Formats: sequence, C-alpha cells, structure tokens
Amino acid sequence: MILGIGTDLANIERIAATLERFGDRFRNRVFTPVEQAKAERRADTPGTYAKRWAAKEACSKALGTGLRMGIAWKDMSVRNLHTGQPVMEVTGWAAERLASMTPPDHEAVIHVTLTDDHPWAQAFVVIEALPRRAEG
Repeated sequence: MILGIGTDLANIERIAATLERFGDRFRNRVFTPVEQAKAERRADTPGTYAKRWAAKEACSKALGTGLRMGIAWKDMSVRNLHTGQPVMEVTGWAAERLASMTPPDHEAVIHVTLTDDHPWAQAFVVIEALPRRAEG
C-alpha cells in the first residue's frame, strides 16, 4: 500500500549560487557527509546537490509534513547503491514520522528516483508499506 508520494523540482543554478554564497555553511546544514562526498566527486557538483535537495523536499512531502514539524534536512539522506541506484534513508524525526505512518505488521520502503536536465533537477519519492514476512 502507498503511504505517501512527493515530488520536487529544484533549479540547479539557484543551488549553485547558494553554494557559492554560503559554501560549507549551506553544505553542512543541509547535506550529510556521504552526500557531500558524492557531490564533490562529481563533475556537475551543483547538479548533484540540487538532485539531493529535491529528494529531501520530495521525501518530506511524502512523509506528509513538508519541511516543518521538526524534520531536519539531514534527517533525510540520499546514498547510492553500487549499481548507482539512489536510496533514501531517514533518521531522527523523519524516521519517527515514518514509523508512525507505517501500519502494524508492515515494513516501510522508500523509493526515490532522481533526474536532471539543466537547469532543472527533479526527485520523486514513493513510500510503500509492505507486509512483514512471517519468520520461521
């Protein structure tokens, strides 16, 4: 069952200008060390940050809160599997919100997809609840 969906569109040039203006203050407020390391290794550093920005916004919408009610930017983090597939991880209040949305005997799975076409970066998040398998 679908628990929530969210999407966001971010302007890469706006993120680039914010990175130039605020530098590490912006990076450290919004992005985890893993996200920063990924972005700084990429040729399109601002585009990588913009996709992750959009993913956090989309995730907060899928959680039904937007960026309010105690969710911190770094409570939502994007990492990549060795295949390159992005994976959204939640901690802190975002994890608590996800747990409260998830029906008993179900497990929440967060699906995320990212794309960009300069000057735009987009993310789409679907939160799904799957029945837990009986152990034994």
